[in-house]
Amino acid sequence: MTATPWTPDPKLDLVLEREIDVPRELVWAAWTQAEHIPHWFTPAPWTVSHCEIDLRPGGMFSTTMRSPEGQDYPNIGCYLEVVPCQRLVWTDALLPGYRPAAEPFMSAMLLLDELPGGRTRYRAVAIHRDEAGRQRHEEMGFHQGWGTALDQLVAYAKRM
Repeated sequence: MTATPWTPDPKLDLVLEREIDVPRELVWAAWTQAEHIPHWFTPAPWTVSHCEIDLRPGGMFSTTMRSPEGQDYPNIGCYLEVVPCQRLVWTDALLPGYRPAAEPFMSAMLLLDELPGGRTRYRAVAIHRDEAGRQRHEEMGFHQGWGTALDQLVAYAKRM
């Protein structure tokens, strides 16, 4: 399957891009196998108390994030595109089976490029419907939160 071309819109999208010292296959496994998600997905001291993945277009990506105070925050979304080791696209605008969600917040895209020496170009994009949603997500700490999660993913993947 070939990935659909796409370019971020700086007015609507937030992008985290880094070159990381982890092979693309390990990054893909960390993102697509439920047993790996709790080890890195939320910035500590937050945790993931539940994860369920049905890795196919129309399938479910569900996590429950737990705050340090013990409050659970369930998130459920639908995969739109799955190109192994290259591209993963999902949204909370749709539930599994492409059913519309009541309160969508964003869609997201993970883009992975293999680099020499077992490195990976990692691009995570949060796609918003309007500038206000993008700004709210940025103010919530997108770059710090997603960056910390990526640091945790790298550390975890090096132990996989």
